[in-house]
Amino acid sequence: MTDFLAPARLGRLALPHHLVMAPLTRNRAEPDGTPTPLMAEYYAQRASAGLIIGEAATPNAVGQTYPDIAALHTDRHTEGWRKVTEVVEKAGGRMFLQLQHGGRVSHPLTTGLTPVAPSAVPLPETIFTREGHLPAPVPRAMTRDDIRDTVADFAAAARRAVDAGFEGVEVHAANGHLPHQFLAGNTNLRTDAYGGTVERRTRFAVEVTEAVAGAIGAERTGVRISPGGTVNGIREDDTDALYPALVHRLRGLDLAYLHLVRAEPGSALYRRLRADWPGVLIGNPVLTDLTTEGVSRGAREMLAAGADLVALGRPFLANPDLVERLRRNAPLNPLRERYLMYVGGADGYTDYPALVG
Repeated sequence: MTDFLAPARLGRLALPHHLVMAPLTRNRAEPDGTPTPLMAEYYAQRASAGLIIGEAATPNAVGQTYPDIAALHTDRHTEGWRKVTEVVEKAGGRMFLQLQHGGRVSHPLTTGLTPVAPSAVPLPETIFTREGHLPAPVPRAMTRDDIRDTVADFAAAARRAVDAGFEGVEVHAANGHLPHQFLAGNTNLRTDAYGGTVERRTRFAVEVTEAVAGAIGAERTGVRISPGGTVNGIREDDTDALYPALVHRLRGLDLAYLHLVRAEPGSALYRRLRADWPGVLIGNPVLTDLTTEGVSRGAREMLAAGADLVALGRPFLANPDLVERLRRNAPLNPLRERYLMYVGGADGYTDYPALVG
């Protein structure tokens, strides 16, 4: 069994260990999506992660999900992110950045725009806005021009990410956001070349990934998926056919990695995707025990099941020095969930204590 604290590699990158900080939305950007000095401090505190995958950044205005979400489609955004990567690099860390388009997970009060999606199917739950949680609007079904332009926006954002100092980007095709909305049958009712069959429903995610890889290089491009995930009203009736088909189309691109959300090492689908994927697999385990012992056990089990790297979310949020705590077998800080999103400020963000001595 691989020791999760042993050195690892991700393509050209030498990593100090196998633990990755997962991308986690925290709503601490400026209203226009520009990263703040507080965000730079937050990421620098966690630079001991083997790799940090920065929180979701939107590649265009209509893709913004909630207020104070980070973005990457203007020069000001690029400069803001550059200040983040500079302090992380100075602290010894390495960063990728997740690119996320919310699709129907959006609201005109946030963006000033009508959300777009594969089909005019609204989110079946409320969505957070500056006026509180409100019913989600009906999105506008994307035209072929919308699709072409959105693919180009992802590629442009990827180029900006590299300009801002990131080692690469992660295409967010999970958790009910736009590429996932194209994958799932309940959100994609199209009858054209982007809907219907499994092959057609995978087309948008593949085209976005191809465009990003073409813009910055496949070795700088990762993809995140969440097979069977139900976040943001997603329902998949053909998960076991859908994801092997998607992985089959992606595997020939020679990407940096495939990132599985809430990976279940014992499932037949996980074993099949691990066998079918020829490159680096990042596994994000389901953790019900957020103690030192529980997190360490989850990481070991993920590696034993064939993952190359282990992505952890909440343990890194509450423990800026998570790696050192696991190394020393020291207790972990409890997570203060009330400060996760929508609240802003340093509380529950940059004020978690590190070990002393």
